[in-house]
Amino acid sequence: SDGSIRLHQMTSEYPLMQWNDSTNGQPIIALQWALTRPAVFFVLDASSNIYIWDLLENDLLPVVKQTVPSENVVTMALLGEPEKTNGLLGIALAEESGQIDIQYVKKKWALP
Repeated sequence: SDGSIRLHQMTSEYPLMQWNDSTNGQPIIALQWALTRPAVFFVLDASSNIYIWDLLENDLLPVVKQTVPSENVVTMALLGEPEKTNGLLGIALAEESGQIDIQYVKKKWALP
C-alpha cells in the first residue's frame, strides 16, 4: 500500500532486496515477472504508471516509468510464450470502463 517492493527467497522470511517508496508512495496494484526474461518485472501503481525493473541493468531503480494516458487502469497481465525466443512480450491493461488495452514491450526487455 505504500509503494514498497520486497524480493524474497522462499527459504527465508527476510527479503533479499527491498525498495522503499518505489512508486513515490502510490499503492501497487499489480506486479508480475516477465514471462520471457527472468530478471525483469513490471509494476502497476494506483496512478496508472507502469514501471519496468531490469535487475541486471539496475537493481536500485526501475529502468523505465510509463504513464498510461487513459482512464484508471485497474490491473495488468503479461502475455508471452516463455518457451519461444522470439522476444514477443505484451501487457494487457484492464481499464475501469472494462476496456482492455494490449501493448507490446520493446525486445530489449523481452528477449531471454
